[in-house]
Amino acid sequence: MPAIEIPVAGPDAGPYGITTGPDGALWFTLVHSGQIGRLTVDGQLDRYDLDNPDCGPSLITTGPDGALWFTRLHDHQIGRMAVDGTATAFPIPDTGPFGITTGPDGALWFTEMHADRIGRITTEGVVNEFPVPARPAMASMIVTGADHALWFTLNQANAIGRLALDGRVTLHPLPTADAAPVGITLGADGAVWFVEIAAGQVGRITPDGDLREFPLPDRTARPHAIVGDPVEGCWFTEWGTGRVGHVTASGQIRGYALASPSAEPHGITVGPDDAVWVALETGHLARLARTAA
Repeated sequence: MPAIEIPVAGPDAGPYGITTGPDGALWFTLVHSGQIGRLTVDGQLDRYDLDNPDCGPSLITTGPDGALWFTRLHDHQIGRMAVDGTATAFPIPDTGPFGITTGPDGALWFTEMHADRIGRITTEGVVNEFPVPARPAMASMIVTGADHALWFTLNQANAIGRLALDGRVTLHPLPTADAAPVGITLGADGAVWFVEIAAGQVGRITPDGDLREFPLPDRTARPHAIVGDPVEGCWFTEWGTGRVGHVTASGQIRGYALASPSAEPHGITVGPDDAVWVALETGHLARLARTAA
């Protein structure tokens, strides 16, 4: 089944991060217009303005409190939006927050791209920060692993990091030089999967640190974001070629073209309808049936 594309904003608004919300709708960030969007699977669209149109909302996740939590890269805040569209924000000065995930301890964990730290914020807004032992690191995206630790990509340090809840950080250098990892996710196999935007590869690391890399058929594809398939493998976006890819647990890779090779696919999630949904920076969300894999 080919991907269908649904317009959700103008071409300059920039749909970027996307997640399935607690209300069964797709929630996404509009990085260039300072908005959060909501789309139901039957096509109802809402957009909510934030207090600063230049705040740069980036990654978004469902929090433990039933709200949507997201990073505001440009004005250095963590945002929270209730499902009714009510928004609040918590300042994290001069940090450049980017990736965000709900941790195993009921708090939100996020990356600080500008400060080489991992942050933790409770639903009440209490913040703690943990330095990454690499400079520059450019911590990018983050996920909770099957081992109840936080796993994250270090784009400039060319490594995958692991942060235990007691604050201990372990770095796993990548075999490929200058691979520039970005997206990261938990797979159905219990391993952490990630993409290397500069090397055109998908990587897999087990909780005990066994790491493998799988080259894409097109090494110039610039894979950006990745999400686990509930059955097997992972789905990922190919920002440079306007495609969506699927990798199996054994490393077999297939690609699926979007309507436009210049669609600039960024965020990706499995939706409430069991399809794969992708945020396209050109102003659309794309839907691809998982049976395509």
